[in-house]
Amino acid sequence: MKRIILTAVAVISFAFANAQSTRFGIKGGLNIATIGNAENAEALVGFQLGGFAEINVWKKLFVQPELLFSTQGARIDNYGNAADYTVNLNYINIPVLAKYYITKTFSVEAGPQIGLLVSSENIDDERTVDAAFNIGGGYNFTQNFSVGIRYTVGLSNVYDNDRYNDGYYYDDRYTNNVLALTAAYKF
Repeated sequence: MKRIILTAVAVISFAFANAQSTRFGIKGGLNIATIGNAENAEALVGFQLGGFAEINVWKKLFVQPELLFSTQGARIDNYGNAADYTVNLNYINIPVLAKYYITKTFSVEAGPQIGLLVSSENIDDERTVDAAFNIGGGYNFTQNFSVGIRYTVGLSNVYDNDRYNDGYYYDDRYTNNVLALTAAYKF
């Protein structure tokens, strides 16, 4: 974990040192989240809020590190004979995206993300670190205001498989998957 954080800091520092221009901003929006492979899982509506830096590294190519608070999870509909319940997972997510402007107003983005679990509800033996990959796009209405859509594909299991593997509950990969619709303002 320490290596991942140090590597991210080194990449961001290198980008700042070599950047032609950097803009900072805030963003927030709607999350539509679920847990992949969870039986009878339904989407859970949440939100994300945070800040970012848009660092121009070469012509139309930018690096965009972000720091976001994100609510994720799923509604589980009548799992077995149990009552319905909601799994709430709150993360501090740190995506580092490569962002390319196809035109002055339209961009595409992709990159890895590390999530640090802040709190959880109605889940046992959850992992405290979540790995994911993002892909998305954005549209700039003005130089300062933009909107975006992003899909986050979970790469790591929400549950801690290392401690339990009973051949039923922990065998499958239960991953965070999030569709985010956001608005952002750059300073």
